[in-house]
Amino acid sequence: MDNDDIRDLFSSLGPIAIKRLFGGKGIYFDGLIIAIEFRDEILLKADEISAPFFKEAGCIQWTYAGKNRSKPVAMPYWSLPEDALDDPDIMTEWASRAWQAAVRSRK
Repeated sequence: MDNDDIRDLFSSLGPIAIKRLFGGKGIYFDGLIIAIEFRDEILLKADEISAPFFKEAGCIQWTYAGKNRSKPVAMPYWSLPEDALDDPDIMTEWASRAWQAAVRSRK
């Protein structure tokens, strides 16, 4: 996904910053990372409060193989619900959840 598409997707929050991040892109709002773009997929930040909403919506948590490869390592990023890409109002709701999770994780 190119940077202009990412900016459009998150436009409801306001201006975002996009920075290179381990083969993908970090998406920042007000200095906090709220999402990543990796392999053409947007993954939103979540925490213990917001993760159940992502799970209920059928989103997938990002994991990777750990150093010993016996157990996947779960990251605090989740895929977007399918309808969020097509509906700006729904995307606003999910982007706001990611922003709130980022603010909570800062404390």
